[in-house]
Amino acid sequence: MIAQLSLTALLFAVMLYAWSQYRRSPAVGLLSLLAALGGLYFVWLPTHATQLAAFAGVGRGVDLVLYIWVVISMLVLLNLHLKLRMQMELITTLARALAIANAREKTSRSAR
Repeated sequence: MIAQLSLTALLFAVMLYAWSQYRRSPAVGLLSLLAALGGLYFVWLPTHATQLAAFAGVGRGVDLVLYIWVVISMLVLLNLHLKLRMQMELITTLARALAIANAREKTSRSAR
């Protein structure tokens, strides 16, 4: 019962975060809200997770939830990696453009 209450409190915190971030990123807010609701469902009805796991060919419901969590985490990490890489490429492009602009400015001043 302590674990259920603790997980419920954490999942409600995720729901509050999802609600507060919905305007900034509706997709992330909605997916976070759906994941938290699914988590609450399985926290309070763990036998349903076990039934779903048996249907999927996994031994226990906890194992299924853990496997899904790993897959979601890997997708989030890949997404973050791609975004960071895109940001670094943009910074590189901006730095090059700034360096070329400064070089042209210096050469035009020295030609005067």
